[in-house]
Amino acid sequence: MSLLRLNNVTKRFGGLTAVNGLSFDLAEGEIVGLLGPNGSGKTTALNMISGYLPLSDGSIGLVDETISGLPPEHIAHRGVARTFQLVRALPSLSVGENVLAALAFRKAPLWGAGAKAEIDTLLADVGLGGRADQPADSLTYIDLKRMELARALASDPRLLLLDEWLAGLNPTELQAGIELISALRQRGITILLVEHVMDAVRALCTRCIVMNTGSKIADGPTAEVLADAEVIRAYLGADHA
Repeated sequence: MSLLRLNNVTKRFGGLTAVNGLSFDLAEGEIVGLLGPNGSGKTTALNMISGYLPLSDGSIGLVDETISGLPPEHIAHRGVARTFQLVRALPSLSVGENVLAALAFRKAPLWGAGAKAEIDTLLADVGLGGRADQPADSLTYIDLKRMELARALASDPRLLLLDEWLAGLNPTELQAGIELISALRQRGITILLVEHVMDAVRALCTRCIVMNTGSKIADGPTAEVLADAEVIRAYLGADHA
């Protein structure tokens, strides 16, 4: 069953076409890599799926409903959550309060003792157990990313959009991050993963979609896509294809 469907999705900024006729489906339970060199349109695609940018053309559907044109909070209430390339924490709040903000504004809001128990569970799930009272602005880079993921999971998503969530991690942190994302699949969450760390892509994604200059150039099993001559050319240039 298709959870997400992009049909001829296009985004123009004046005379620049950042995403050009992008079409693909995601099945429930997949972890799919959305790859491509810098400037290929990946984050713009995530911004349209999550409602942060309007489409210039095309449509986006979630299960049996068209979500393109809806504001971000309505799309979030339908089960779409995301992280950002630059972590967007609420630095004046504690770690637990950052997660509480997501619980309070999800489709089924949670407050009080129920919220506290859920915060403790979510933080434990991402490796921040027992740190709800810690100031968010005291966290390390990897722990900020963990907190942002806990906040995304607090919205109880069916679809999780991860925008370079594994970028900048050392090898030990990267392995922990891969294990964490893999565990989310076991919970039935569908994940669209924008990533440049190919070890993580190979470990997590059974399928990859590759963009270049706004257009899709490949879509298929990860090993086949990463060996595709056009994909290699997009990343490394004609001499390597």
